[in-house]
Amino acid sequence: MKRLEKNQQTRRRIMDSALAEFAQQGYGGSSVNTICSAQGISKGIIYHYFKTKDELYLACVEECFRELTEYLQANVPTQGAAEAQLEGYFSARVDFFRTHPVYQPIFREAVISPPAQLTAEIQARKQEFDALNISILERLLRSLSLRPGITMAEVVDTFRQFQDFINAKDQIAGMSAQDFGMCDRRRKKALDILLYGVVAREGESHVI
Repeated sequence: MKRLEKNQQTRRRIMDSALAEFAQQGYGGSSVNTICSAQGISKGIIYHYFKTKDELYLACVEECFRELTEYLQANVPTQGAAEAQLEGYFSARVDFFRTHPVYQPIFREAVISPPAQLTAEIQARKQEFDALNISILERLLRSLSLRPGITMAEVVDTFRQFQDFINAKDQIAGMSAQDFGMCDRRRKKALDILLYGVVAREGESHVI
């Protein structure tokens, strides 16, 4: 086996063990010792590839957002009615985390309650994911007629504020893994309200 291939396999073993540990225990409750014992890897080997626990955690966060972003890019519909595209986006998110459950708690922690000292680093690693979300929103907006005096930039800024509010609310509530689907449903509802308002459209029934 070539040295490069062996190095790649060793790094993958470390990553798989770290992903499982961070997914189960979160950043604060995780242990490098447990990551070592799960795969029979010495601390020296882990620290050869990752200088600190923080660096290893950030590598897991980066992989999570990269895999999610690539999945959404390949599976979110880009044609059809705005409602169908919006539904397709959230369905794709659900499908991704159903297929890759180890990423779900890592994503949740990184978005809602990141380790304070790593907030900026995590934000940098999720930039591509955030940019994709904005590009999808902008594509939806281009298919709709905005009210006079409202710009696309203002809608995007309001959407970001919606996200920040929901994330803060979930952080205060201490959202669990079981609540993750509910959180996504709230995001979907918030985006629906942002796009279409609260006044019933023609053909829709009124809810009291």
